[in-house]
Amino acid sequence: MDLVSRLPDEVLCHILSFLTTKETALTSVLSKRWLNLWTLVPDLDIDDSVFLHPEEGKRDRPEIIQSFMDFVDRIISLQGNSPINKVSLKCQTGVDSDNLDFWIQNVLARGVSDLDLCIVFGDRYWLSSSGFESNKLVKLKIGSGIDLGWWTESIFLPMLKTLVLDSVEFCVDKFAILLPACPALEELDMANIKGLDSDETVSSASLKTLKIKSSVGSGTFSFDTPSLVYLGYSDSVAEDYHLANLQNLFEARINLVVTKDQIERARAPNNDWLEDDEDDVALRLGNVAKLMYGIRNVQKLCLTSSTLEVLSLCCESMPVFNNLKLLRLRRGESRWQAVPVLLKNCPHLDTLSIVDLSHCVPDTFEDVCDCISQEDKVCPRSTCPVKRLEIEGFRGTMREIKIIKHFLDYFPCLKEIEISDQGYGLTQPDVPEVIDLQVQMMKLYKKSLTCNVEIMVCESLYNKLTAQILRRT
Repeated sequence: MDLVSRLPDEVLCHILSFLTTKETALTSVLSKRWLNLWTLVPDLDIDDSVFLHPEEGKRDRPEIIQSFMDFVDRIISLQGNSPINKVSLKCQTGVDSDNLDFWIQNVLARGVSDLDLCIVFGDRYWLSSSGFESNKLVKLKIGSGIDLGWWTESIFLPMLKTLVLDSVEFCVDKFAILLPACPALEELDMANIKGLDSDETVSSASLKTLKIKSSVGSGTFSFDTPSLVYLGYSDSVAEDYHLANLQNLFEARINLVVTKDQIERARAPNNDWLEDDEDDVALRLGNVAKLMYGIRNVQKLCLTSSTLEVLSLCCESMPVFNNLKLLRLRRGESRWQAVPVLLKNCPHLDTLSIVDLSHCVPDTFEDVCDCISQEDKVCPRSTCPVKRLEIEGFRGTMREIKIIKHFLDYFPCLKEIEISDQGYGLTQPDVPEVIDLQVQMMKLYKKSLTCNVEIMVCESLYNKLTAQILRRT
């Protein structure tokens, strides 16, 4: 007996919603019971590559592309005006733009709440200018190949909470229209955006999560987001940050991309710059202090090595992070000048996390920053509040052990050190160095006991250290 077919339509449609639209259509051949059941599924997952099999060259055959468009038209027709929840539409070159416009307008009119669009043409696909309005849309993702240059007052999405823009293009001044048209927006994710204005502002009273990656132009960039809780910002340094209203920020991950040439120019004496250099690099990088001041209330902060490089140029303007509890520094070759200043300006810092210690820091904190006085160049034992130190990406080098010993000397409040490899392999030194590593690790443990600090090594790292010693000896 076919027990599955005896389930209610609602249950079967829910099961089918986990399949692609092509897979749900194939169930129509099972029996009369299933003939039109797939048309009642409230989700659509349409990907032309699943139908056209480009690896077989079918995308180049007009009759195959037409059959795909006819298939989608038939689905739309069979579903009529029935409500729809989630739609994913991925199409590439060859699909008629008028068909695309009709499909998108149809699902919007039927109250779609989750819409994912990724349309790649030879030229960019211009989303229909007939209007993009919906009182039901809650999540919208617009992927590569779509041009939003037409967006005007015709867009209005009062219920939209999540907006993801990936590799889309705006015309100048059109981005400013977007956020006011989404008054309930809580999450905005922008990656590889083109065509933003030279002076752009992200302004939203409702926004709580903001992620920006490779999207800011060469001009100024401002944040007017008083309700923002999370900021992920990975981009080139903007010319200026006129406004950084981020007063309620809880967590920030900052990756300021800067070239080696820019750093060298910024550190060179003024008279060494070329007279025709229109970009005052030192001023540009110095303006990052305004962004740091805007995030001064953050409780969790993650900085990359390139960001530390930039911050080393504005140590004197570093704000006090009174609320910061966790500071995470990621790997990379960089100057360490900004770190003592950061530690000094974090009076309530509880945890310091460093990824790939072998690359991130110098042998000591001494003589690392010309911006601070000599007596403050070493972390004073009486002021550093860090209680927990996390070392990730440990490679087992003598230099890393030396630096950990330095932390034991200069972090008087330190209670715990956690060491893990987290995907990084241990170095493969010669036998004498392996034996020395074992000795140095034992000395490190003894030193930690005298400092009343607990050292914890993750299980995978412990096994690797043990196996390496046994293998080499």
